[in-house]
Amino acid sequence: MGMDRRTFLKLGGAIVIGSMITPGTQYLLASQEKKPGEKSKTRWGMVVDLNKCTGCKVCEKVCREENNVPFYGNKRYDAYWIRVANIRQELPGAPERYIPLLCQHCADAPCVHVCVTKASFVRKDGIVLVDEHRCIGCRYCVVACPYRARSIIFRNSNTWTNKELPRMMIGVATKCTFCVHRVDKGVEPACVEKCPHNALTFGNINDPNSKIAKIIAEGKTQVLRPEKLVRPGVFYKGL
Repeated sequence: MGMDRRTFLKLGGAIVIGSMITPGTQYLLASQEKKPGEKSKTRWGMVVDLNKCTGCKVCEKVCREENNVPFYGNKRYDAYWIRVANIRQELPGAPERYIPLLCQHCADAPCVHVCVTKASFVRKDGIVLVDEHRCIGCRYCVVACPYRARSIIFRNSNTWTNKELPRMMIGVATKCTFCVHRVDKGVEPACVEKCPHNALTFGNINDPNSKIAKIIAEGKTQVLRPEKLVRPGVFYKGL
């Protein structure tokens, strides 16, 4: 007798048997979740230099292509892992600025705290992920995220440009993963690699000798919504 995914989860099927896992999604399993109090030498993070960002939106395009993020040109159904917003200071003649927005990969991620099935989790290296096989699409995480960085896949994906990864599942939450499939191979996220203006820097913020750690140590970066005390892993320069 067959059963749908929601019924499977209700019956205690949150532990996914290896043979049932969609190829290419093993890295999303919550078994890699960071344990309370566990310390790691690696925490992946990003610095966004707004002084270099021109709003070209190359990062949006390459992100969709690399991660098979659905895009229909319809705000009701489109999912965004990274989006470039326009900002302007409330001053006469102030120039328009651009700010790439994405999952902030918080150390104290609200999305993780509210997830009823433990589908959302922080990996040992600080990357926040969603285990699609556990997600039931309740949207609690979407509401809890202070950065509006999560989407729900409402329609069957029309994007499958990267055959290394599967199509996205319908009815589940999705968000930026820092291109974790690339990071695990020692390669930078696609948006970082393809940014024509070198506005994005990725690396281990726990390594004081890394380029990103040195940029942060200069004291010229800020995080978005610091009052939320969620310890983001994304920092902005020139904010």
